[in-house]
Amino acid sequence: MSSDHPTYPTSLGVSDLHTISLMGQDLSADLIGKVSFGHLAYRLITLQEPTEGQARVFEAVLVALADHGFTPTAISARMTYLSAPESIQGALASGLLGGGSRFLGVSEDTGRFLADALAGVEELPTTTEGWDELAADAVRRQRAAGRFVPGLGHHLHKQGDPRIAALYGVAHEAGQVGPHLALFEAVGRVAEEVTGKALPLNGAGACGAALADIGIPVELLRGVVLLARCAGLLGHIAEEVRGNHVAADVFADVERHAVYVDPPAPARGEA
Repeated sequence: MSSDHPTYPTSLGVSDLHTISLMGQDLSADLIGKVSFGHLAYRLITLQEPTEGQARVFEAVLVALADHGFTPTAISARMTYLSAPESIQGALASGLLGGGSRFLGVSEDTGRFLADALAGVEELPTTTEGWDELAADAVRRQRAAGRFVPGLGHHLHKQGDPRIAALYGVAHEAGQVGPHLALFEAVGRVAEEVTGKALPLNGAGACGAALADIGIPVELLRGVVLLARCAGLLGHIAEEVRGNHVAADVFADVERHAVYVDPPAPARGEA
């Protein structure tokens, strides 16, 4: 290669005829069989070696977000596989593409909300009362702007998301409860008084807070969520492959019960 040929710098992976390296280490000699997938994913995202506590929280979040039953994204993956069984990548992609503000995007939205609330704080609170005051102010400002408070409420777990206690337990044991998790916990304490609604904290929001506390950039939070959910989506597709044809049943049920209705009349003044 001539000395004046352009180069393409990367701190991730490079390969040549005989070797593959990741982050400056030999993939075969230094990484395969010696680090977990979660450990490697954290390093690829941050370019930092995770501490034992960071790695534990990261792995816990991946487990917490892997699957949540027949969500729209899981149904989408199954339905796409039914339509195109030759394209497993299409089925996985269809489920991942559904990650948005209602499903899978909540972790990122919560992380951004918490990061914005913390951005203007010169000195972090040292008491429960101080955290509650900061949380109440953040919730009020969010509502005044006409926006939902992310991380509150769940379509199914109306009386509390069972993942919350487990995630906070791991974070405490690992010494990784930072300002995002502290503020999110405070949001849960003050939300009902500020909003007038009893909305419990949800696991997706806690995952966003936990990831932010272990150094995952806010703009990459949804990517970690999708990484975790990919495993769950693959599990749903695997069930279809094994003969548990939920997608076919859904399709048949909708098709049998579809009924024609006349379109609504145009509103007065419309052409």
